[in-house]
Amino acid sequence: MRYQLYYWPSIQGRGEFVRLPLEEAGADYVDVARRPGGESALLRFLNGRALATPPFAPPFLKAGRLVIAQTADILLYLGPRLKLVPKAEASRLWAHQLQLTVADLVAEVHDVHHPIAGSLYYRQQKKEARRRAAQFTAERLPKYLRYFEAVLERNPAGDRHMVGRALSYVDLSMFQLIAGLRYAFPRAMARLARAHRRLAVLHARVAERPRIAAYLASARRLPFSEEGIFRHYPELDA
Repeated sequence: MRYQLYYWPSIQGRGEFVRLPLEEAGADYVDVARRPGGESALLRFLNGRALATPPFAPPFLKAGRLVIAQTADILLYLGPRLKLVPKAEASRLWAHQLQLTVADLVAEVHDVHHPIAGSLYYRQQKKEARRRAAQFTAERLPKYLRYFEAVLERNPAGDRHMVGRALSYVDLSMFQLIAGLRYAFPRAMARLARAHRRLAVLHARVAERPRIAAYLASARRLPFSEEGIFRHYPELDA
C-alpha cells in the first residue's frame, strides 16, 4: 500500500512522529503537501465536506479508503502494519498509552511559547511565556522525563526499548522527543541529563539505525526551527 501523509510542508511538527516510523519501515509513502499542489490538496481535505469522518487538523494519513487523523491514532493503525509494535493486545494498548503521554508532553512544549493563544505571535505573549517556561523546565519536564526513564528501566524485556523486546514506534517517538527538547531547551536538558541516561542511550541507538540515519542525513528531514513545536528561545531556557 502507498500511504499518503498530509502535514504542513515547512515544519517537522507532529507529522515527524509519523514520518519516522514510515522511514524506519521503508514504507511506500508520499508526503503530499511537499509536492506541487500538495498543500492545496491538504486544505481541500480540511475545508471539504466529502468525508463523513473529517480530520480536525493535520497530520492525517490516507490509507486506501481510510483517512486517519491524530498522531497517536495514526500510529495505533500503522504500528502492526509496519511491524513496529508487539502483536499482543496488552502490549499494543500499552504502546498507545505511552504515545498519548508523548502527545501530552508535546502539547505542553507548544504551550511554553504560546501560553495565551496559538493565534497570537510569540512576541505578543513573551511575558507569559517566560513564566510558563520557568514552571515547565523546573517541574513538568523533569516529571515527564522521570516517567519515561522509569518505563525504560522497568521494561521486563530489558531497558533497550520502551515496549517489549524490539523497536517500536514509541522508541521512534522518544527519539524525536529527546531531539526536540535538546533543541528547544539545551540548558535544561543538560542539567537533567543524569536523570535520563537510558533515554539518551535510546536516542543515540535510534539515530544509528541505518534507515533512520539515512533519513536524518537527507533533505526529507527538515531542521528544527522557530516555526514548529520545538522552538529555541534562549530567554525560555532557564
